[in-house]
Amino acid sequence: MLPSLHAPSLAQHVNTLDWPSLEQDLDQDGSAIIRNLLTAEQCRMLSGLYAEPNLFRSKVIMARHGFGRGEYQYFRYPLPDLVQQLRQSLYPRLVPLANRWNECMGLEVRYPSEHPAFIERCHTAGQRRPTPLLLQYGPQDYNCLHQDLYGEHVFPLQVAILLSEPGQDFTGGEFVLTEQRPRMQSRAQVIDLKQGDALLFAVHQRPVKGVRGYYRVNMRHGVSRVHSGSRHTLGIIFHDAQ
Repeated sequence: MLPSLHAPSLAQHVNTLDWPSLEQDLDQDGSAIIRNLLTAEQCRMLSGLYAEPNLFRSKVIMARHGFGRGEYQYFRYPLPDLVQQLRQSLYPRLVPLANRWNECMGLEVRYPSEHPAFIERCHTAGQRRPTPLLLQYGPQDYNCLHQDLYGEHVFPLQVAILLSEPGQDFTGGEFVLTEQRPRMQSRAQVIDLKQGDALLFAVHQRPVKGVRGYYRVNMRHGVSRVHSGSRHTLGIIFHDAQ
């Protein structure tokens, strides 16, 4: 039985965050940082799950697929309690922004207010495989720029939580976001995360207001090369996979 590590208090903490400020950052940059979302104890517990193969449905060795170097594992259902709490408590706070973004981009899709209803939509369409994952990097490992699209139904925001402490557990390995704007050079952001920090960011596209209204920019994310040590990250993706 996995420890819950005070999951109800986590949901309460999520609800007390400054969501107007986080939405403002997401509108401006396509990303926003939640500092200290998880405690060091919770981070260590989640990192330790990587060595429990019965918790996962599959493992991906990145080099075999040209994704970079390193590896990750997708959790199976039922998800560990803390992972499930993160998924279900963060989703409803992001739904208003997700629906507003789709409206700005002229997309008809709207998302239900609660995560179980969205998961039911995914499962009805054949997207039944859970997507929350743990990533593990060692020296010289990295993750190529990519998008986490797993089927027709895609929630436009996701979360990455750094479980290791930079400078102590590893060096290098910065989180990188790129933004491809129409007829312009790509813009890159290097995100400064500490252990327990969560990064909210756009999965695929986000709206940007221009002179003639809103236009879409294409987002990708990855991780730069780890120089030393071991780096673990928890990824919270809200749609399931085919």
